[in-house]
Amino acid sequence: MTRILLDAMCGGLRGFLRMCGHDAAYALDRDAEADEAALALADAEDRTVVTRDERLAARADDAVLLTEHEPIDQLVELAAAGIDLTLDAEPSRCGRCNGVLERVGRSASAGENRPEYVPDDVDDPWRCRDCGQFFWKGSHWERVERTLVEVRARAENE
Repeated sequence: MTRILLDAMCGGLRGFLRMCGHDAAYALDRDAEADEAALALADAEDRTVVTRDERLAARADDAVLLTEHEPIDQLVELAAAGIDLTLDAEPSRCGRCNGVLERVGRSASAGENRPEYVPDDVDDPWRCRDCGQFFWKGSHWERVERTLVEVRARAENE
């Protein structure tokens, strides 16, 4: 998957890209709001810069310049630019912090270790190794999958 740095104007893409398995760092989460900091981070971590800032895109070694304001329209632009927007078969990246997820069996996620927000009927959730957030494939996963199918279809027709 692609290693991406989303600048401050593209934060609405984080969840979608992470659900597709991309290592999608967000500049504001990494104290890299200034162009120099963003470029240094992208260079140090071999990331593609995704931005709406023409000057930043021109200065980056590898960048995707977006023109749209709305995240869904930006996703169409990313798909047209060749970024794979196919939902992962299983969650692999944390939507909150971009950390790696690990599957947690029912016994390991039961009792005190299982947060109240995880539905009782979820047998095998995933947990972020970095921040501890739990994830599972529920109705949100299905909505995102439908959205991404529509996004890819729009990208093919543009």
